[in-house]
This record gives sequence, C-alpha cells and structure tokens, in this order.
Amino acid sequence: MAHDHGSHDHGSAGHSHGAGHVHGSTDKKRVLIAACLTGGFMVAEALGGLLTGSLALLADAGHMLADSIALGLAWYAFHLAGRPATGRLTYGFGRVKTLVAYTNGIAIFVIALWIVYEAWGRLLHPSPVLGGPMLVVAVAGLLVNIASFFVLHGGDRESLNMRGAILHVLGDLLGSAAAIVAAIIILVTGWTPIDPILSVLVSLLILSTAWSLMREAAHVLLEGVPASLDRDVIAKDIEGAVKGVREVHHMHVWSLDGTSNMATLHACLNDGVDAHMAVSAIKKRLAAKHGIEHATVEPEFGQCADSHDEHDRHHDHDHDHAHDAPRDRRHYH
Repeated sequence: MAHDHGSHDHGSAGHSHGAGHVHGSTDKKRVLIAACLTGGFMVAEALGGLLTGSLALLADAGHMLADSIALGLAWYAFHLAGRPATGRLTYGFGRVKTLVAYTNGIAIFVIALWIVYEAWGRLLHPSPVLGGPMLVVAVAGLLVNIASFFVLHGGDRESLNMRGAILHVLGDLLGSAAAIVAAIIILVTGWTPIDPILSVLVSLLILSTAWSLMREAAHVLLEGVPASLDRDVIAKDIEGAVKGVREVHHMHVWSLDGTSNMATLHACLNDGVDAHMAVSAIKKRLAAKHGIEHATVEPEFGQCADSHDEHDRHHDHDHDHAHDAPRDRRHYH
C-alpha cells in the first residue's frame, strides 16, 4: 500500500518531541537520585529490622530493596529511551519505559504477598520487638522516603515509568509511617501484634495502586486506544471536519509509551479532491484536536486499496466479535 508520509506537522511534532526530551532528561536524574537514597538507606533499615525483631522494618527494607532495583531499572529505561531508532527498532526504545512500569507493578505484588505471609506467621507465633530502636530507624526511613518522594514528584506524572517509580517510593513511605505507628504503640502498650497487622494494611493499600499501574501499562503494551481518546469519535470528527473526506476506515489508534499517541487510517476522498491537501488537513486535525502528532494516512478514491478478500475477512472477523464492541457498526479495522 502507498502510505503518504509527506505531510506530517513537523512544527508541532518537533515541539512535542523537544518537550518530551526535556522531561526525559530531568526524570532520568530524579530517578537516579531516588535510587541512590533508597538503596543507601535500605541496608540500614534491614539491619535495624534484624536488630529490633520488627517485621514492619524488615517489610519496609524489603520494599526498599526491590524499589532500589526498580528505580535503577527505571533509570536505565529512561537511558535507553534517549537512544535513536534503528533499522530493527524503528520506534526506538521508548516502550522500554512501559515494560519497566509493568514489571514494577508485578514486583510490588510479590513483595506485598511476602509481607502478608510473614505477618501471618508472626501473628501465630509472636516475637519480641524493640520499640525504641525501631522508632529511631523508622523515623530516619520516613525522612529518606519523603526526600525521594519530593524528588520524583516534580517529574512528568503522565509517564508510566515515572508513576511506577513514584509508586514504589510511596509504598516505602507508607511502610515507614506504619513502622513509626507500630513502634509507638509497642512502646506505650507492649502489644507486639500491631507490627505485623500494620504491615499487612500497608501492603493492601499499595496493591490497588499497583494493579492500576499494571493495567494501564498492559493496555499500552497491547496497543489499546488511549483512555483519553475514542477511535470512532475521531473518525467521525475527521469525516465531518475535513472537507472532501467521505469516509474513514481501517483506523488504528494507540500509544507508544503512554504519552505519545499515534494513528493509521484509510481516508476515502470524494472525486476531484487534492489528496495531498486532504492528508495534510487530516494530520493537522488529528494533532490539534486529538493530540495525535504522528499519523499515517492512506488516501483512497473509490474502492479500498486492500484486496476484496482481505476486506471481507476483516468484516467477518468483526461481525463475529460484534458483542465485544456493539458501538462499532462500520467496521473500522
């Protein structure tokens, strides 16, 4: 098929890519600082947990161990994303950030399940906890996590990779806060079961956020339509707003990394319409109205350029799955 690539809106796209590069460079530094802070204090907190017998401290140290590794991976993902595209990876390495975000979500699940398992054992067989030293270590951990959180919080919150990094540090922050509360209760009342109980509560709190992150990252990896866009609405908008466009079909809308939206489509044009002008107008409309900076548009006159057999095969496939998308009546492929 002959795709028209000649009329991308390079001005707006260049601005977007430039802004993205600035965000990426800044986020990369933020993640590296957070990784160093988290990894450095993780050793001290693990030793404190072993010394005091506190599961809350050990759980938080486990969080920080996984998080320092995850933050290191996030930093490396930003590093790879800055590399240019190659002949084999024509979109570059931008999607590595989404892969890391998905992996971070899985890591949080594993850590949370381990904490629940350990907490159950502690409840069945309570062990002594040194409340004083536990409180000192927990307060120090909280300060480190607050510093890491504010370093990351100034980054690009639309980036799944950055959100994954923030989620890890937020889990550590909650863990340190829970350890402080547990230490105070143990010092005042001597009731040690509060230590595993609060550890489980923190795990449950971060599980829902981890699930949301994994779901969004998986949607990007499956090249689903971004949540902020509606493919059918976009197609109808082009048909109504761009002069000379009779119909839009074979339309795909997806995101490369959760922030950069892309689209491909076939545009059936009325006879006599200038194809180049129509394609240019469609791309400008996609960029200005829908935030899609990179689009491939195939102009058509009369019959679709795809073979009749392929068109029928797509049509039959969509008909078989009509119950999955009842609003999609015109079979945009």
